[in-house]
Amino acid sequence: MSIDFSEYLSCLKADADHPHTQALEASYHEAARVMSPRGLEHYLTGIKAMCGLNKGADLVLTYVQEMPRVAKEVGEDIIPEVVSALMKLASHTSGTVVALIMSSMPLAASRLGDAEVLRGYLNLLHQLSGKSPRGLRPMMENMDELLAKLTLGGLRRWALWGAQAHARDLDGQMAYFGLQTESSRAVLQKERRGTLFVDNQRKLNFYLRALWARSFFMRPTSGDYESRQGLRPFIEDFQVHLPDAFDSFRGISGIETYRAAAAHCAAHMVYGTSAISAEQLMPAQMKLIEMFEDARIEALAIRDFPGLKKLWLSFFTAQLGPMDDAVDLHPMMDLMLRQARALLDPDYVDGLPLIDDTAGAFRSALAERPHDNRISWDAGVTFYNQAIKTVALPNLRILENWPIPYRDDNRYVWDCGENLFLSRGVDYLPASQQQVRKYVSAMELANEVDVETAGDDAQEIWVCATEFFPFYEDAGISLNALEGKEPVSDPYHYQEWDYQVQLFRPDWATVIERRQGRGDPALMDEILVKYKPVASRIRRLIDALQPQGIVRRRGYEEGEELDLNAAVRAMIDVRRGTMPDPRINIRITRHVRDLAIVVLMDLSESTNEKVGVKKDDPDYETAPSILSLTREATGLLAWAIDGIGDRFAVHGFASDGRHDVQYYRFKDFDQPYDDNAKSRMAGMKGGLSTRMGAALRHAGWHLTRQPAQKRLVLVITDGEPADIDERDPQYLRHDTKKAVEELRMQGVHSYCLTLDPQADRYVARIFGENQYSIVDHVERLPERLPAVFAALTG
Repeated sequence: MSIDFSEYLSCLKADADHPHTQALEASYHEAARVMSPRGLEHYLTGIKAMCGLNKGADLVLTYVQEMPRVAKEVGEDIIPEVVSALMKLASHTSGTVVALIMSSMPLAASRLGDAEVLRGYLNLLHQLSGKSPRGLRPMMENMDELLAKLTLGGLRRWALWGAQAHARDLDGQMAYFGLQTESSRAVLQKERRGTLFVDNQRKLNFYLRALWARSFFMRPTSGDYESRQGLRPFIEDFQVHLPDAFDSFRGISGIETYRAAAAHCAAHMVYGTSAISAEQLMPAQMKLIEMFEDARIEALAIRDFPGLKKLWLSFFTAQLGPMDDAVDLHPMMDLMLRQARALLDPDYVDGLPLIDDTAGAFRSALAERPHDNRISWDAGVTFYNQAIKTVALPNLRILENWPIPYRDDNRYVWDCGENLFLSRGVDYLPASQQQVRKYVSAMELANEVDVETAGDDAQEIWVCATEFFPFYEDAGISLNALEGKEPVSDPYHYQEWDYQVQLFRPDWATVIERRQGRGDPALMDEILVKYKPVASRIRRLIDALQPQGIVRRRGYEEGEELDLNAAVRAMIDVRRGTMPDPRINIRITRHVRDLAIVVLMDLSESTNEKVGVKKDDPDYETAPSILSLTREATGLLAWAIDGIGDRFAVHGFASDGRHDVQYYRFKDFDQPYDDNAKSRMAGMKGGLSTRMGAALRHAGWHLTRQPAQKRLVLVITDGEPADIDERDPQYLRHDTKKAVEELRMQGVHSYCLTLDPQADRYVARIFGENQYSIVDHVERLPERLPAVFAALTG
């Protein structure tokens, strides 16, 4: 059985006829694929909690659509904490700001990359809601830029500095958190770190897989709340935890430090087969044993991959640069660094007998027992006993502050009452808990016993690859048509351009692909009869645009073949003593149309208006509507393109706010223009609003998947972009313009055919000069549209 949202969405009165029901179901299906049953329970409980806040429907819809993506990034255990944080924030700020925070939560999850770090982010927001609530909204609007440059620690210091500096200046708070002041930009630049983990995680995964041919789970950590020094790398639950940012180290770039740290931690996991017991050891002895264990696993890794020696050794041989601060090392730490270098580099001679003799003895033991970590225990204790005779032991905190940034804290190598080598990660959903979608044949589906209690959250979803027709009554109708339900589309999230702050709102609009009802396919065939003169002209257009294959053109100085007649005439001219015509070659050209086109129709409520009549006119009911003329024009164009042989799709769109941009696919590229496509086009209906930017981006996404040299989106609309949740008329115009620019950068050409006679004031700014046509008389749309297509693609 399907989920009943009415139980959880009492504030929206979400019954079966609710306009957002399909959008909600799409998000629920997305959640079911990434969450366990326990996670789904928390997710649905959160929906009820968001409703109970009474902060508006926008917050509830934002939570429903964005939370599955947050869980996909950092795990489902974060859901209760996000819900709790939103409920706390709701008591300090408005519902609009809470909705903004929730809408940016997937961005924060993807940039921070770890559930623990995201918890720190939620705590920061709670602090700011009490110290500078006016700054939360501009901060959320600029979160994309902030998280692209700052770690969580840097963001915390930047935000708290602004909250303290503008504690009593409300306008100053908004300007600071909106990045509109010099001080805000200066602090941002100061807190900016060198290399961020989230920007290089994928590269590091490939790097380790190339070395050891296995996967390593890596997660970021953030420990630099009060200082710019992050946590040291560590290994826990078979996961490598790396700092969320690395600055350059004595001229060594941050990405090189990440490679060294990742390879070092991976070597621990590959070559460290058992834990070392810490019984009867002092902390200082443990630190020295860790140094020798690091040397052991690095030696084994260098034996398999000699290039790692150069990478790791560079951190010991790097010289202080002019911008680096000199550090006075304790004599014991200096001794340990020199010993670590001697263990790593056989060619290094220190001169101190303790270091050189210890390194030689350790290499001899390593050659005999390379996989026995007992040699690290023996070498560490021996070195400790000899070193304390000449060097005083420092404070333990000094020994813990290891100055080489790539080495981990070695918690992985100690037993300490818990065998870490037998633990496993807990933040990843087991395969047994994940939903599986299987495509089966009709016989497999027919022979399987039905499970009546199975719903959309079932562990397995079986999909019949072909339509299944019964052998009893209504044999001409498939079981899916009789008893099935419309498949729910995945939600597609697209950014939107906010012209006021000159930044993208990441993943702001949600596109849901839907189906409209079917009509009589004969209606589309009747269009050719109704517009017979236009169809005759279109037939000539088809003949002119059809590819002619290989064409030979004469009269070229260079070409692929020799024109014998022209060559003979040239020889005659030479014999006569006159200048011959050098154009004696034939050039062979291949005329092939490599075009993919999406006809994108605006199906908003205004398309239901009648053309040329008023409501009190007696002919109002029989008068054609804008929608019917759009259908007729698109039908003629589809017939023409189908005759040429170009790949084309017929899509439409309407919107009910940013959470529910409805996208209709009447005919796709891989579908023929047959009765099925015609019946879908015959059943098209108009309603709702016009969020054109999101629809253009989705149409462009479909086009970029087509292997064509030329791609075109042909938009048919009767008005300017508008939606119910945007009062600023310029907002969606600027976003649509930005969408057109994005498509142009992807090689997708956009052209608009508008039925609005007043469109000159905005359509040129959106699509560009000469990239649009205005049909002053709507009745002429069926003949204008094919002509526009011929001009664009001829």
